[in-house]
Amino acid sequence: MSNNIDGKVIVITGASSGLGECTARSLSAKGATVVLGARRVERLEKLVQEIESAGGKAIAIATDVTDKIQVEKLLKAAVEAFGRVDVLINNAGLMQQSMLESLKVDEWDNMIDINIKGTLYGIAAALPIMKEQKFGHIINVSSIAGHKVTPAGAIYCATKHAVRVISEGLRSEVKPYNLRTTIISPGAVDTELTHHITEKGVAGNIQQFYDEHAIPPSSFASAVEFAITQPANVDINEILFRPTSQEM
Repeated sequence: MSNNIDGKVIVITGASSGLGECTARSLSAKGATVVLGARRVERLEKLVQEIESAGGKAIAIATDVTDKIQVEKLLKAAVEAFGRVDVLINNAGLMQQSMLESLKVDEWDNMIDINIKGTLYGIAAALPIMKEQKFGHIINVSSIAGHKVTPAGAIYCATKHAVRVISEGLRSEVKPYNLRTTIISPGAVDTELTHHITEKGVAGNIQQFYDEHAIPPSSFASAVEFAITQPANVDINEILFRPTSQEM
């Protein structure tokens, strides 16, 4: 019996570590062909080698999601190599939490460029392909932070709320083209996300919280698989999940 993943061509941004890497491995193990984009090409190529050694199909494309031309090349590479794109997972993201009064404006710009513009560039690159195909599934990664605002999290929360708003707008517009859309909003998951926080007090508190509560990235991969494996007439629009022990 088909798992509705076997044979699909799935593009993943931010695939060199964390949620993206784990999801690439998991989907490949279930028969998907994965097209992997990230800035750290060496890590991507190593991941491709491991997937291929296990009998899977994968290609790596150097991709900075803040550059719309590079995102377009990622999607075009998938079509050129495999003829179509079944699923795009807009996973690349950055969390640089800090108090607003710290005025880390460059970090605000980083999060806006990667979390919001990167998602938009993925949508812009995928939509023409999927409209022509008359099928496809766009999965955008938000966060618990897209549902509630925390001290030191104003900008990060704003970017992840924006992902949810954009995704809902996308959902309402693509019905004529038979496309599905999903927002996935994780809570504390064990990834490199916390490593980019430069404000020491904030970084220490968040890292301690993650050390106590974070769950493996396989939890995210399972959510992705749930959304993808539904029958074609079922559109899972949002999944929000947390560690059982996470209160916020």
